[in-house]
Amino acid sequence: MGFLWSLIVGGIIGWLAGLIMGRDIPGGIIGNIIAGFIGAWLGSLLLGTWGPVIGDFYIIPPLIGAVVLVFIVSLVMGSMRRGRS
Repeated sequence: MGFLWSLIVGGIIGWLAGLIMGRDIPGGIIGNIIAGFIGAWLGSLLLGTWGPVIGDFYIIPPLIGAVVLVFIVSLVMGSMRRGRS
């Protein structure tokens, strides 16, 4: 049950990061979950563990990490699109 809860919270964190940045994450719900997990890792690595906890996730650092990840992915995807044109 803990793994399922982590998937749900990871997906929500990735979705919120996409909303904050105003950009879609490639891959739909799977992309949101991946962005949430990688953002959680990145945010916890850079900012530590603080803030409210939901489903074994500290919310604030993972959300900041996911926003940074969405920004980087959107830059890379944008440059790839411009390169094809």
